[in-house]
Amino acid sequence: MIGNGFSGAADFLSFVSLLSLPESEAIALLNSKLYEKKYRKGELILETGQICKRIYFVDSGLVKTFFYTDTREFIMRFFSESSMFTVLDSFVLQQPSAYSVEALEDTTVTCLNHNDLELLCSRYHSIETFYRKLLSLAAVNMMDRIGSTLEEKAVIAYRKFLKEQGPLLQRISLADLASYLGITQVSLSRIRAMK
Repeated sequence: MIGNGFSGAADFLSFVSLLSLPESEAIALLNSKLYEKKYRKGELILETGQICKRIYFVDSGLVKTFFYTDTREFIMRFFSESSMFTVLDSFVLQQPSAYSVEALEDTTVTCLNHNDLELLCSRYHSIETFYRKLLSLAAVNMMDRIGSTLEEKAVIAYRKFLKEQGPLLQRISLADLASYLGITQVSLSRIRAMK
């Protein structure tokens, strides 16, 4: 049976199978290490300064990864259903995170601990392949995000957000959207008023 007694485990394992083809023994051990956590809207999944010890798969809900400067909040990414996420540098290096992760809605995630993933990688090449591909995808996504922030004007960034993640517009606050785009709410209001 695929799944660990909750639906998220089966979805997590399906996601793994998209990036690698683990043998049944690896799937069984991975499945035994998965567990479910629930977070309420507004609850922090990870606080700045904590070490990120898990990879998360969003079963339901929505989360944001962000950090603060002296004057404002910057949102790095949003993760909704069927997304896998972690705070990459903190997770890989097992060092305190410069970022926080917050549930923007009541959220259910399937989790895998860092130590369990390391054990699985040491035993199964297929799991190591999954992890390598996951890290590669995360790095590419982050490079794209940084490039977009540095290169695109706010109007282009807003249109790109609408095209790629438009359905999230009804689920996030305008303040969070402005923060994600790296602009003020006043600027966002002007952009939204343009036709």
